[in-house]
Amino acid sequence: MKIGIDLGGSHIAIGVIDNNAKILEKIEKSLRKVKKEEIQKAIEEYILENIKEFGKKYDITEVGIAIPGTVTQKEVIKSVNLGMEHDPIVEKLVSKIKIPISIRNDAKCAAMAENRYGCLQPYQNSIFLTLGTGIGGAVIVDNKLLNTGNVPGCEIGHMVIEKDGIICQCGRKGCFEKYASMKALKNNLRQGLGYDDTVSGKELFEIIRANQKEKENYEKIEKIVEQYIENLSIGLANLINIFEPEAIGIGGSFVYFEEVLLERLKQKLLSKNLLFNPRKEIIIKTAMLGNDAGMIGAILKE
Repeated sequence: MKIGIDLGGSHIAIGVIDNNAKILEKIEKSLRKVKKEEIQKAIEEYILENIKEFGKKYDITEVGIAIPGTVTQKEVIKSVNLGMEHDPIVEKLVSKIKIPISIRNDAKCAAMAENRYGCLQPYQNSIFLTLGTGIGGAVIVDNKLLNTGNVPGCEIGHMVIEKDGIICQCGRKGCFEKYASMKALKNNLRQGLGYDDTVSGKELFEIIRANQKEKENYEKIEKIVEQYIENLSIGLANLINIFEPEAIGIGGSFVYFEEVLLERLKQKLLSKNLLFNPRKEIIIKTAMLGNDAGMIGAILKE
């Protein structure tokens, strides 16, 4: 058995996965209340604690960790949303548990899982985005991750879509993820409607859906959602114009908002003069594996 771990900007998920990519058992923990300066220690302790617990029930042969940001085989070079930089996480964990551990960018993990088992299975050339706290991404060519050499690349969330725009945690201004991450949408909805952080993403989805029928706060919600779709379509159009994928997969918490966002996104891409090569249709699919894609992909081999 293998253990797959998915580190997000706001949560950590750990699961036991068999050789058929089936999750046998899974636990999750929120990181929202953990102070930034304590997050690395909290993550390491939680991982070690649960690997040891799962080890009592299963024969664990390997651990894979999906991490947002730039990583090598052994080190987190930079993870903006986790506040990690030059962190030799593999070495630290292996010194305490004698099990092989590998790490990979979380979006690439999710892309591999969806390409092999999920929504991108029918396509050889595709793009996958994870929309959550930030935006991660991966490009798949001939059913393989695009190889950019020593630097992992594909930091889709940090392409600039607004000159001199909102400052990003990476230090640049106008990054895609500051406008089109699900965190951006949720924060804008809370701010626009006068809610605080205690209003969950699920509750915000219900508010948007109810708005379509009841028209309560219609103008405010419509303006926020339309601006979000506009920003997301700009970034996606850039990627389509560069790679011309057969299909696009989207994961992260966008999946839970599919009903109110996906069709609008497709229509925006097709109706505006965004695409260099016009298309009659555009294939955008939400992740079949949901938020489990990163965890499953963490234990896959290319």
